[in-house]
Amino acid sequence: MNGMSLRFYVQEDKKIHHVLVYEWLLEQARRLGFHGGSVFKAMAGFGRHGLLEDHFFELSGRLPVVVEFLATEEEVDRFLTFVQAEEATLFYAKMPVEFGWIKGPKS
Repeated sequence: MNGMSLRFYVQEDKKIHHVLVYEWLLEQARRLGFHGGSVFKAMAGFGRHGLLEDHFFELSGRLPVVVEFLATEEEVDRFLTFVQAEEATLFYAKMPVEFGWIKGPKS
């Protein structure tokens, strides 16, 4: 199946509506009918906040996380419109992907 990969890059401790952004994104996507989503925590990263690495205690909670969804282009566009209407300031990447299932032998 052809679709889109939608990734949001957020700071681990960033909140929207008093909820961690990555949790809010997962919940809103589920509510809007997405079939799944994942959150990945970075060990290190850099961006507008400079270089951040996991081994510094004082950076706890400030590392980047990636929230990723695989969905149809229509679902992704509808979700981005929703997020924009919530006036969230988030960085995202949208890429075309092919996804599907590989079915093994029946047990």
